[in-house]
Amino acid sequence: MQGSVTMYSTTWCGYCRRLKGQMDREGIPYTEVNIELDPESAAFVEKANGGNQTVPTLLFADGSTLTNPSLAQIKEKVGA
Repeated sequence: MQGSVTMYSTTWCGYCRRLKGQMDREGIPYTEVNIELDPESAAFVEKANGGNQTVPTLLFADGSTLTNPSLAQIKEKVGA
């Protein structure tokens, strides 16, 4: 199910690195998009976060988003 979760991140974000490691350990597949390299993704993150480029922002297959979620929130969302 690669791509069922999209993680919008930056290279310098410690929260992003931590969450990626947790998701990797739990076997939760995701596609990562660096908002610093993709202006359209940066605009999406701003829209999802009241004008702020807050990362990690996760987009799920149902179109919902979570900003800086816990691993437990992600597992609940994806049914893991």
